Amino acid sequence: MTTDTTKTLCPYCGVGCGLEVSPPAQPGKAVNRDSQGTPIWKVQGDRTHPSSQGMVCVKGATVAESLSKDRLLYPMVRDSLDEPFRRASWEEALDRVASRIKTVLSTQGPEAVCMYGSGQLQTEDYYVAQKLLKGCLGTNNFDSNSRLCMSSAVAGYSQSFGSDGPPCCYEDLDVTDCAFIIGSNTAECHPIIFNRLRKHHKKNPKVKMIVVDPRKTTTAEAADLHLAIKPGTDIDLLNGIAHLLMRWGRIDTFFIDECTSNFPAYAEVIQHYPPEVVAKRCGISVKELETAAHYWADSERVLSMWSMGVNQSSEGTAKVRTIINLHLMTAQIGKPGSGPFSLTGQPNAMGGRETGGLSHILPGYRVVKNPQHRAELEEFWQLPAGQISPVPGLAAWDIITGLETGDVGMLWIAATNPAVSLPDLERSKAALMRSPFTVYQDAYYPTETAEFAHVLLPAAQWSEKTGTMTNSERVVTLCKAFRTPPGEAKADWKIFVEVARRLGFGDKFPYSTSAEVYDEYAQVTRDRVCDMSGISHARLAAQGPLQWPLPKEKESRLPAVKRLYTDGRFPSPDGRARFGAYHSRGLAEPPDPDYPYVLTTGRLYGHWHTQTRTGRIDKIKQMHPNPFIEIHPRDAANLDVQENDLVEVQSRRGTSRFPAKVTKAISPGTVFVPMHWGALWADKAEANALTHHISCPDSLQPELKACAVQLVPVVAEKSEGGYLRCDTKSPAFSSRV
Repeated sequence: MTTDTTKTLCPYCGVGCGLEVSPPAQPGKAVNRDSQGTPIWKVQGDRTHPSSQGMVCVKGATVAESLSKDRLLYPMVRDSLDEPFRRASWEEALDRVASRIKTVLSTQGPEAVCMYGSGQLQTEDYYVAQKLLKGCLGTNNFDSNSRLCMSSAVAGYSQSFGSDGPPCCYEDLDVTDCAFIIGSNTAECHPIIFNRLRKHHKKNPKVKMIVVDPRKTTTAEAADLHLAIKPGTDIDLLNGIAHLLMRWGRIDTFFIDECTSNFPAYAEVIQHYPPEVVAKRCGISVKELETAAHYWADSERVLSMWSMGVNQSSEGTAKVRTIINLHLMTAQIGKPGSGPFSLTGQPNAMGGRETGGLSHILPGYRVVKNPQHRAELEEFWQLPAGQISPVPGLAAWDIITGLETGDVGMLWIAATNPAVSLPDLERSKAALMRSPFTVYQDAYYPTETAEFAHVLLPAAQWSEKTGTMTNSERVVTLCKAFRTPPGEAKADWKIFVEVARRLGFGDKFPYSTSAEVYDEYAQVTRDRVCDMSGISHARLAAQGPLQWPLPKEKESRLPAVKRLYTDGRFPSPDGRARFGAYHSRGLAEPPDPDYPYVLTTGRLYGHWHTQTRTGRIDKIKQMHPNPFIEIHPRDAANLDVQENDLVEVQSRRGTSRFPAKVTKAISPGTVFVPMHWGALWADKAEANALTHHISCPDSLQPELKACAVQLVPVVAEKSEGGYLRCDTKSPAFSSRV
């Protein structure tokens, strides 16, 4: 364990805040301890980090409090899910995993082997996993929870520009004239980005902020214009703004003619979105729509930002591309303060995209279907021609249906908790229960997913392994290990390497350090949009965080720039950005008389994902002690529901129960619940028990943001012992109060 202060990166959201972490024992100071008496490392913002400039939110500030709590310390195995786990050696556990892979390969083929990863893996972990599965095993069945998070942004960027990769940087927050935030409660979910933007907004009265959200969130409260549109009408709104820009002649015809294609098809579509029609569909006024269009038209630098509210949709890719359309028609891209900026959900979701961490992509922003891309990697990895499959692998929901049909013979889950985060959760759990062999590799125990595993592998987490992560603005940070992994925990990449060696691929995985892994990976990116060939662990340690593209000096055609596409040229076959022409299709599951409300889900400031880490931190638990459901006063009155009354939420797939939070911050007809609570943290309050799996046809990202529900008040009587006896049309439910 080091005694020095270590510069590292926050392991939560994609903002990528720099942290300085110091040991618990400091000369002349008392040791800070948690409620169990465990010494706590001191965490503060790193003022030298270019992305966060010393700022840090409550999650980053308290992250060290979770490091020693409820850790998975040793490998555990069992033969069936109805048996208890028993401790095993690493040799036994890894031999079991390798043996199962060999059996599945011989009996079902490589297409029956699946791995489900996470944007919490470091780049080195991701890369080794891709080389093992997509290279050596010949299966593209590596998907990750980024499929639930950012895959619509990946598809949108790729289809519009010819490649994935956010073209903006955080400096744009300081110089924009108009921030257009849609489908993102940035103030709570990406607070450091929002604080930086808000500072600029307050200092410059002419700067406008537009927030599009059915809820009046903390983000919306700061806006000059809040558009509380009906869920599912995003494309109506965006096409309506485009219609007005076109009508007013506020478009850049030179940029359109010289730098884009397919504008005529788009122009034909937006003719059908006049203000009166759009305002009615969206549930806003014509004046509000016109104000938004004027803000965009009158600004020289427009920066749009979006996150889950756009991506988690059955038309997620269409929404992303329709946002991009507005930038293309007004030439708002490639210059300071402007551009379409996807806010990444996880600390290394960008690194996962760069390394090929979805089932249809390959390292270096390559795609599975492209024969040249496959051939490049086969040559680099010294594999036989044709070794990499040309068929995209199973996406997240495909893995679930593959378990249902028996086509998946083994599932390896790493650094994520799908037994809470997947849609249509009861069906997902039933499928996980049918898995013939599941490996679960994580740092914590128990988690909800551990219940479905046959082998548990203890992983070293942030602070205990050295590797890199890439944030939303393409900045790569070296995260150094500063404490010893507890028990027998190992770095994820080392676990993947050990299994690879047991499968006979040892010569392909000669690494002894994560720096060696990164050096090989960086070579794969050379001359790609995400060129990182000039980045290494050594250079990051010496110079601090670095932004790509950063080619190796004098050996690459690509210049190092803060923003992409500054010359109006794009990495598409014809060098042009392509307009996407989409009509609005609305929600995949709209409300009806049986299910008259739209449920939307989201995140809270203090918690993150499924509480695997934040649920073990006292301050955050006190900040957000319980789940809840937001209901508009009008709907509450119709249901005869009062503040804190228990409400059962029923969808076509399941039920959950939440205490009511009656608030005008939510629109009538829409209700909101946070997605953080799984079975370990609350009784029957799982948001994803209600959601459906219907996905965007391009990105395969499920519409986790909206589904149709009905609300049933729970009649409760207090009984002895402080329990509630509850009665509804559904089975009885009990909850400690």
